[in-house]
Amino acid sequence: MMRIVIYGASGMVGRGTLNQSLSASDVEKVIIVVRRSLNIQHEKLSEIVISDLNQTHDLDMIKNFDACFYCLGVSASGMTEAQYSAINYDLTINIAKALQANNPDMTFVYISGAGTDSTEQGKIMWARVKGKTH
Repeated sequence: MMRIVIYGASGMVGRGTLNQSLSASDVEKVIIVVRRSLNIQHEKLSEIVISDLNQTHDLDMIKNFDACFYCLGVSASGMTEAQYSAINYDLTINIAKALQANNPDMTFVYISGAGTDSTEQGKIMWARVKGKTH
């Protein structure tokens, strides 16, 4: 039986990941890390509510979890590259490092989207940042 952590469960991809995780027969526990409660009641589900995800939070609740699905991110619309990178790169890497330090055996799945630019050389800013994160 698997135990799963989800970041970004309020977005479209994160909500789909949450729904699939809750309905999976081989998942016994799901914790979502959110900025505000999603007010979802399910016997497998718990929430960790943190208003500022840049702040370190207590990871003891997820020490023995098997996987993290990281679905958190924002649209690049109206953002500078620095603003977009702070959320979609810096925050992602910081959380992944904290989770790895807390639980080296946890699998971290970064869910980003199609069209990322792993060369980091393209003209599309969001694709470069997501490619760098990947």
